[in-house]
Amino acid sequence: MAPITIRVGGYAPPGSTHSRALDHFVTTLHGLVGDRVEVDLLYNVMDEGRPATALLDMVRDGDLTWCYFSTSYLRHPHTDALEVPFLFDDLDHAHAALDGPFGTEIAEAVLLDRGFDVLGFWDNGFRHMTNSVRPILTPADCAGLKIRLQPNETHAELVRAWGMDPVMAELSEGIKMIADGLVQAQENPLANTVAYGVDHRFISKTFHLYGARGVLANPAAMAALPDQVGLAVRQAARSAIEFQRAAAGDYEQELEERLIAEGRQVDTPTEEQRLAFKHAAAAVIATATAAIDEDLLALLPVGP
Repeated sequence: MAPITIRVGGYAPPGSTHSRALDHFVTTLHGLVGDRVEVDLLYNVMDEGRPATALLDMVRDGDLTWCYFSTSYLRHPHTDALEVPFLFDDLDHAHAALDGPFGTEIAEAVLLDRGFDVLGFWDNGFRHMTNSVRPILTPADCAGLKIRLQPNETHAELVRAWGMDPVMAELSEGIKMIADGLVQAQENPLANTVAYGVDHRFISKTFHLYGARGVLANPAAMAALPDQVGLAVRQAARSAIEFQRAAAGDYEQELEERLIAEGRQVDTPTEEQRLAFKHAAAAVIATATAAIDEDLLALLPVGP
């Protein structure tokens, strides 16, 4: 009997924690079901000259069984909860939320309203600001800088509150804008900053937003799998989630050390300075929070 083909995709280069997690998924799945399944990996859809957002259409159309993708792009009232600035205290807090009732509620809403079967959530990590002009330790340091952002209005309002000029652009377009110097700043986890070739001298670890990447599957494709294979896919995806999160945490520390060795300036605002960022954006945080279902927010675990 011919093996069942499962095709999964992403938008990061081979060797990144996300692509390594795809490899982990394949290894784990083969360990569970052997040669009953053949996995076709698309590490980086942008290498095919397509925008990263094409992954969502490919899953919807059944060209991919599943992909990982930033929850920001789903534009759903529930995933928008993850766009509330300073929502989580640290990674343990974020993981407890996403693996608990809070994450389950989000997954059920995404399946119902967006048609994706959410297999779980990978880390996109905490977002930090980088720029080519000066160190950023307080909101005053942000004044006048033009910054590339994901297409998300809450993100735009956040940086406006700090005096920045937001430019919202899809990833491939944004990378080009940064490289061409059309913007002076951007914000991403360190892994993304390095993967996208951003060479800004100044890095500020502001931890202002947490990014999750949903593991998004086509429900019909999942339902069509034999029971044992479908269960194995979910188990392998869960194993890949644990692998990716651990690898991402280790890689973040490794990258910080490497960037410093390369001559970049990496600053971490003090707790007092971080509170200044929160206070300057208090109205934005309040508005973003008010837009989220109270019952969903009530499912958040208490932070440390």
